[in-house]
Amino acid sequence: MNTTSEKRQRVVVLGSTGSIGANTLDVLARHPQRYECLALTAMSRVQELAQQCRQWRPRFAAMPDAAKATELRALLRADGLNTEVLEGPAALVELAQHPDADTVMAAIVGAAGLAPAVAAARAGKRLLLANKEAVVLGGRFFMQAVREGGATLLPIDSEHSAIFQCLPQDPSTWAQRIDHIVLTASGGPFRQRDPQTLKDVTPEQACAHPNWVMGRKISVDSATMMNKALEVIEARWLFDLKPEQIKVLIHPQSVIHSMVVCRDQSVLAQLGTPDMRVPIAYGLSYPERIESGASALDLLQCSQLSFEPADAHRFPGLHLSWQALRAPEGATAVLNAANEEAVAAFLAGRLRFDQIYNVNHGALTDIAPSPDEVDSIEGLMGLDERVRAHARAVIARVGAA
Repeated sequence: MNTTSEKRQRVVVLGSTGSIGANTLDVLARHPQRYECLALTAMSRVQELAQQCRQWRPRFAAMPDAAKATELRALLRADGLNTEVLEGPAALVELAQHPDADTVMAAIVGAAGLAPAVAAARAGKRLLLANKEAVVLGGRFFMQAVREGGATLLPIDSEHSAIFQCLPQDPSTWAQRIDHIVLTASGGPFRQRDPQTLKDVTPEQACAHPNWVMGRKISVDSATMMNKALEVIEARWLFDLKPEQIKVLIHPQSVIHSMVVCRDQSVLAQLGTPDMRVPIAYGLSYPERIESGASALDLLQCSQLSFEPADAHRFPGLHLSWQALRAPEGATAVLNAANEEAVAAFLAGRLRFDQIYNVNHGALTDIAPSPDEVDSIEGLMGLDERVRAHARAVIARVGAA
């Protein structure tokens, strides 16, 4: 049990103004005797970050864009705050590996989160990984950084946290214990909608998730089931599994967050209310458990827990994950980059919802990564940009027609 006489954990929250970041701060606020904020960062929300700095008074804040950082600096100076504002992508790396940081919440969305996540891993931090793209993009390279740095890697996605919670603390025992894992998926807002009607979907409809409150990009990924495709890839690396050991079931209630099927066919599951503060609290306190702020699960209201197959006709994007995992190394980075561009184009009204799959599948078919593109951050980011350029050209050609 932590006491006020013990040193508080100093936490860096990368992406503090997003959904995961805000939930992280909510959990931290419930345990002021255990945690303090060393640094907060955001991509573009200056006012929100300024308000967080007023509340938490971190030593550092950072924004990748210099103009936004200047604006933030002026706001904090006007408030008389001593928070040092850093700027540029390198600032995120600097804070992720800062010698005074104990814990890093990696909640930056997309490929931009790779470099700071790798930096935290190499520096041996307690790394709370909410940025699944770091594993999807980095794969073997990222996991090697975790091992070499001696970092404590704790998955924050509810599904991977559930798997982690069902396994022993010693990873060397996992292979002899696991037959396969089952990632559950809500099915998103279009689970029962005729696939032929999806070309008319609007961004507002795609972002209206029935169970979870999430950012716009991940909400669209949930609607296409690309979020689950990325989670399949992430699970392969986090738990050192073969592609065929990872299965997906639709579970509309989002009560069972995922399951481990053991060699003896026992099934271990983690249940809870659909609230991201639960895996966040577990990551912050592991191997202990602390109060998260989530409401209790009422088992009397859980009499109807149902499961459905993840239909390839309804959710074709999901099945790209296994295609990418069986392809040469780097294919998962191709899939991730194409999807980020396709989702951005859809949210901007430049691509139809049903065309997201076409862009992603086309990139996997057309682009073959080279070996030197998967062995460094520079190589991976070069591959990422190569795929993005390809995807942008395809999007411009097909348009939203």
